[in-house]
Amino acid sequence: MPKRSSPKATASASAEVLDRRALNRALLTRQLLLERSEMGPTEAMEHLVGMQSQAPTPPYFGLWTRLRTFAPDDLSRLIAEREAVRVALMRGTIHLVSARDCLALRPLMRPVLLRGVQGAYGKLLEGMDMAALEAAGRALVDQEPRTFAELGARLAERWPDRDPAALAQGVRSLVALVQVPPRGLWGASGQATHTSAEAWLGRPLDPDPSPDAMVLRYLRAFGPASVADAQAWSGLTRLREVMERLRPQLVTFRDEGGAELFDLPDAPRPGSDAPAPVRFLPEWDNILLSHADRTRILAAEHRRAIFTVNGLIRTTILLDGFVAGTWKIAREKGAATLAIDPFQPLSKPHRAALADEGARLLAFAAPEETHDVRFGEAMGI
Repeated sequence: MPKRSSPKATASASAEVLDRRALNRALLTRQLLLERSEMGPTEAMEHLVGMQSQAPTPPYFGLWTRLRTFAPDDLSRLIAEREAVRVALMRGTIHLVSARDCLALRPLMRPVLLRGVQGAYGKLLEGMDMAALEAAGRALVDQEPRTFAELGARLAERWPDRDPAALAQGVRSLVALVQVPPRGLWGASGQATHTSAEAWLGRPLDPDPSPDAMVLRYLRAFGPASVADAQAWSGLTRLREVMERLRPQLVTFRDEGGAELFDLPDAPRPGSDAPAPVRFLPEWDNILLSHADRTRILAAEHRRAIFTVNGLIRTTILLDGFVAGTWKIAREKGAATLAIDPFQPLSKPHRAALADEGARLLAFAAPEETHDVRFGEAMGI
């Protein structure tokens, strides 16, 4: 007898196929990149489920390119007033999030950070009393904010046979450490010093965080997406069971390769023909990091030009919705020059649109300097 398909398999096989451009336009509209949003910075950060912030300034550029009205002080004020914090979250990387998202998301990401520290320092922490390390580390950072070097040195006084860096990173995985200002403020500088989220925000972490709510938020900001996509974004494993639990309230599609994609029924999917304006994205923008299959935004042949061997993710330009080159601002003697390096030769309309948007970028980034926009030779990628 022929093998019968399960109802789930039949439903998946009959699901609508979304091509690469349709997925691109859905992603762009949810990332506030098809049209600038009227949201304020806190609402936007929460909609985006945080902004990757390996360096202090990328979230400022990321919000500028997404919001209709945004000034650097809008975000600096939130950080200074403890309404937004920089904390290790998705994929174990530093994100800028609202205070309430820090408290909700950090408990969910604890396994990601523990797995990361075990991978990097497992041998150095072998046999360690992790509960004692957590308590000692928390006491030290709550006493006063500390750099990792300071934290490791103080912990090594108690555990002199242990590597100080391993001890400090162990605490990072166990305690919700937030970076305190002036780190993260526009135009300011300072070492990354840490205290606990509970001490800084005066509230406890969520005692019963919801992975289901987190996945629904991910889909609203990055969907339609597969289980593998959600796991790539978060760094968590075993999200299949979460998607299956949520399946009755979701709709499903397939990509051109046949992968099942989940989405919220009311989420916007504007279609392949929706126009996409040029955009400038900052370093480490989450739009490039939040899917297992990144071809909906970044062609495979361009990945090496954006993701460097030393872990940097370059600033990028979007043309017709896809990564099409890089940009950089150089400052010298009161002048700020925006250098745009496209992968392929630019059409006159694209060149003009990039020049116009680039002038606005310079007005945001360097308002008191003279401005120039220059185009490099096409890289031929």
